[in-house]
Amino acid sequence: MQDHWTIGRDGSTVLTMLGTPKRDRQTERREATRQEILTAAWATARVQGLAQITLREVADRVGMRAPSLYSHFASKNAIYDAMFGQAWGEFLESALAADTPAPRTARSALRRYARLFFDFAVADLARHQLMNQRTIPGFVPSEESYAPAVAVIGLLRERMASYGISRDQDADLFTAIVGGLVNQQLANDPGGDRYARLLDRAIDMYADNLGL
Repeated sequence: MQDHWTIGRDGSTVLTMLGTPKRDRQTERREATRQEILTAAWATARVQGLAQITLREVADRVGMRAPSLYSHFASKNAIYDAMFGQAWGEFLESALAADTPAPRTARSALRRYARLFFDFAVADLARHQLMNQRTIPGFVPSEESYAPAVAVIGLLRERMASYGISRDQDADLFTAIVGGLVNQQLANDPGGDRYARLLDRAIDMYADNLGL
């Protein structure tokens, strides 16, 4: 690796390093531990329930003492916050890829977007509860963790607008229909397809109402 001098904006000389940057192994290890903790927290939530997560159980799963978790997360709600951001981030990635290939009609686009969210939600009850329901008393996601959720809604509104669906009430009705079927599926036929089979029919009724 070679040194290289450049001129800064203020006229000063700045020493920069050329070549491959040195890895920050300490940061990498810390991030790996954070991800391991989040994986343990999700596993606990899926077995015991989202609201029943305890720091002791999470710590046991990663082979740590509970107080050691505080060197990675300030509180249990901080773990929930990171889980929230992770879940919405994962869905955002799926949503960004949902237009490949591009839907041929507005109706087929709405069916695809509805199915994408429905399948993601019913695949994991604990994740759905954290993303979309007020399951944890006192928990409010941080602005950073909430950002992917805002991006998802913005993306949906943008795509709907491209098909002439621009009224707030129309977007609200779409999310209410899909969210309602998700909740019915999880409450009344978990693991089945009772309400999944109604999704396309419900979206067609919505599309008919809008004259699509």
